[in-house]
Amino acid sequence: MPGLVLFNRRGRDFMSSGFDDFYNLLDNFFIPQSLDQGTFKLDVQDTETEYIIEADLPGIQKDEISLDLNDGHLTIAVKREENVENNQKNYLHHERRVSSMSRAIYLADANPEDIKAKLNNGLLTISVQKQSKQIASTKIDIQS
Repeated sequence: MPGLVLFNRRGRDFMSSGFDDFYNLLDNFFIPQSLDQGTFKLDVQDTETEYIIEADLPGIQKDEISLDLNDGHLTIAVKREENVENNQKNYLHHERRVSSMSRAIYLADANPEDIKAKLNNGLLTISVQKQSKQIASTKIDIQS
């Protein structure tokens, strides 16, 4: 979607009609959260046996993603460097952008030995199996 130009009325040079705040609210509602704003959408499902985490990462490649599980904290980090190749060396202005973002969630009973991750069409799906729960109480017999 790099060719998409988002429209926002704030940049217009016209007299305020009194509805500018309303129009800006509508514009901001329809402008999707994007990676340019430093975040990505994250959904977490809790089933009896596993956690299923889905992260929307459109345009992100597998080698730009880092996944870590440390003391129950699952961290999804993305580092992206945009470098447009331009064979014309006669440009007046040329920019490059490096962006990074991360999200972390706490999964109390995550099994660090059984985690699977798959990136398909911009959707990162992570399956984290739960550790078997330990019995919190036990009946103890008293010997005579």
